[in-house]
Amino acid sequence: MSAVNGYPAFENVDSGGTGTLAGVNVQSFATFTSQMKPDGSWSGTAPYSGVVMAPDGVAIGNYSAVGHPTAEGGFSFRGIAYFESTAPSLAALNGKACIFEYESGSDGKSVWDLWEWN
Repeated sequence: MSAVNGYPAFENVDSGGTGTLAGVNVQSFATFTSQMKPDGSWSGTAPYSGVVMAPDGVAIGNYSAVGHPTAEGGFSFRGIAYFESTAPSLAALNGKACIFEYESGSDGKSVWDLWEWN
């Protein structure tokens, strides 16, 4: 763990998550950088360091979120995601914003729910 302005910061790799996005079965990978804030909350970013793989191609993700540690030893984040894709099945995400909830447990398992923001 490193420090930024005297507060803890870390890099987290979330790999191999599976689910559906835009009605398509996908697998996701991302590297997040998170930093603690003076009030104990955290902010996280993954600037064009997320990849969502669909059967017909990929989408690159750009994510930003804020959150906090949970009593159970995990983290809870809320944020926004933007995708860029040449995959026909994910092209509808281009130019759209998706809001998300990200929950991780102390066991390293996580759930990432996204909704298109219209």
